[in-house]
This record gives sequence, C-alpha cells and structure tokens, in this order.
Amino acid sequence: MIIKTQEQLNKTCAELSEKPYLTIDTEFLRDKTYYSKLCLIQLAGPGVDAVAVDPIEHKLDWTPLDALMQNENVIKVFHAARQDIEIFYQMNGVVPYPIFDTQVAAMVCGYGDSIAYNKLVEGITGTALAKNAQFTDWSRRPLSSKQLTYALDDVIYLRDVYESLDAQLKKQKRDGWLKQEMDILTNPDTYEIPLDTVWKRVKIRSDKPEVLAILRDLAKWREETARSKNVPRNRIMKDDALADIAIYMPKNSEGLSRIRNVPKDMKRGEKADKIINLINNARRSNKDTWPQVKRGKTFPKEATPILEMLKLLLKINCSENDVAPKLIANVSDLEEIAAENEPDCKAVKGWRLEVFGKDALALKSGNITLGLKDGQIHKFNNA
Repeated sequence: MIIKTQEQLNKTCAELSEKPYLTIDTEFLRDKTYYSKLCLIQLAGPGVDAVAVDPIEHKLDWTPLDALMQNENVIKVFHAARQDIEIFYQMNGVVPYPIFDTQVAAMVCGYGDSIAYNKLVEGITGTALAKNAQFTDWSRRPLSSKQLTYALDDVIYLRDVYESLDAQLKKQKRDGWLKQEMDILTNPDTYEIPLDTVWKRVKIRSDKPEVLAILRDLAKWREETARSKNVPRNRIMKDDALADIAIYMPKNSEGLSRIRNVPKDMKRGEKADKIINLINNARRSNKDTWPQVKRGKTFPKEATPILEMLKLLLKINCSENDVAPKLIANVSDLEEIAAENEPDCKAVKGWRLEVFGKDALALKSGNITLGLKDGQIHKFNNA
C-alpha cells in the first residue's frame, strides 16, 4: 500500500510507535545529484502491514515520521544502513536512533562478509526474493505493481531476518558487540565530512605542502559548489583536473587553459579568475597551515612471518567464533600488530580484543604458536 493522505501517515506512525521495532528501507537516486534524491520509504513492523511513503507524488507533513525516527523505544531495523541513515540526516540533521543493521549483525553471527540482503533472506527464511526491479529508476511515476512489490518485500522479510539475528545475538551473548558497531553508525560525525579534509580523497602524485595547500582549497571550493548546486562533485571538476592544477599552479587563465580536463567554461572569465585567486591565496597563506603528509612506515621485511601467522590466526579464531574476518581486522590492522610494539588498531580494542586481539598479541610474544594436528592448523598455548 502507498500512503496517500496525512491521516494514513499519522495512523501508521502511531501504530509503529507502539511496537518494539520497525523495519525500514529507502529507494533513492544519486547519479545526477550531490545529495541523494529520496524516491520512496518503506515501513513495516510486527503486526503492521508494509507501507510505502512516496515523497515525489504525495507531499505530506513528515513530522510524525521524524518523531518516529527519534523514538528511542522503537528500534529502527535497516539492512546496510549507512546510506539510508545519511538520507535522514541530510533531511533534518538528526540520525535515527536506536538502529539495528542486519548486514552488520549477520557478520557478527557468522554469515560472511557484507552479505547481500536477498542471500540473507533466503538463508534465514528460505524465500528467494525477486530481483527484477533492482536497478529501476525509482524517480519515475507511476510506480508499477512489480516495483512496489519489490520495494515492500524488503521490509516485509526484514522482520523475520531481524528477529532471527536478534535471537542469535542474544543466545551467543553478542548483542553488546553489535551495539559498539551501531554506536559508530549513529554518530553524526560519520555523516559529516569537514570541508578542509575533502582533498584527501583526491589522488595526487605529489606530497609537497604547497601543492597540497592548493589542492585543499580547490577541493573545498568544488565541494561547496557541488553542494550549492546539488550536482555530483565531478560535474564541477574531475579529480585529475584538480590535481593537475595544484601541481602546475597556473598563474593566469592562459596557463589554466593548457591543463587537460579543465572544463571549457572554467578556462576563461570569472570562473577562471576564481580558480587563479584560489591558487594565489593558497600560496600566500600561512605555511604552518599547509597540509603535511606523514610518510607511512615501510613494512619491515622481518615482520613478514608474523604477518602471515596473524592471517592464519585470524581465520582460525573467526572460524572458532563463527564471525566474519572482515569485521575483525583488515590487512592494515594485521600489519600494525605485526610491526608495532604497541598497536592501536580496532582489532585490539573492544569486543575484537577478546575474539582475536589477545591471541594476536600472544602469538607475537611467543605465548601462542601455530602447528599441524591431524592435518589441520591449530593454536597451541605455550604460556
């Protein structure tokens, strides 16, 4: 059902506010805009039929929905929540709370790395979801019955997925693990990108502070322009053009025009003047404010055997605990543990310390060794 009236929206939100949880999903587009264009919101709950809220065709007061998203007595259940949450944060500056991300919960429960929703549904309920509307244009109206069925299925089966995973987490006493992960997703800082840091996303073949200062200011200008016009940042200027401008530091529009990939409308006139001014201002700015790139330490060759053993240990411990390795540690984490005397990565903190971190440090200190037993690699405690 599509909600078409304010009365229907008010009633649905009131019903869901009395439930312990609700399931939620969104359909959106982002290929032509800076901010995601919200096209549909799907909602369901225990004993509450799935409904869709259409922000394109039906202009309603979303106050009751906003209140529901902030109702701390109702858990908001998403699958792969980050982009959905970002949309709500962009809309009203508030992150929905509390949340339960079934993709993360599935990793905690041993369903593998970043499992797709349809695979998770099939694994838990035995139902194979249709994929025929997966790549549809959700902004076009009217929506077909096939599209609507596809969209509503996402929240219908999410109820069974949530209840199954929640029961598994509590049985395994891992609900605290998930809470630590959800604290990251509900932190507004997760969705705020400081303008002075956006330059770090641009690949550039120089680490000279002056070059990086120019890149920083150019990237900030591009981001502000993209936001104000609500277009993708690369529609303003592509990364390689920003990097080349920063490296070559053109002094005038003539120099700017020689740089490849700079849009034609920015090689002359006011836009070109703006870019040249940004370059000049960056070069004249206080050198103490210029970005300094810390060169990463070269991984010591002598630590390679430890790294290889840590990789094996990670597989062993994740298999023993039935948890996805990707959730515990990545290669950078393992390298830090292998090379540093006092590693400070996520793998040696919080719940990960118990699952892997303690054994990793013990392996490095020689208190645990790995060896073959009955044709399988096992841990042996030497302490």
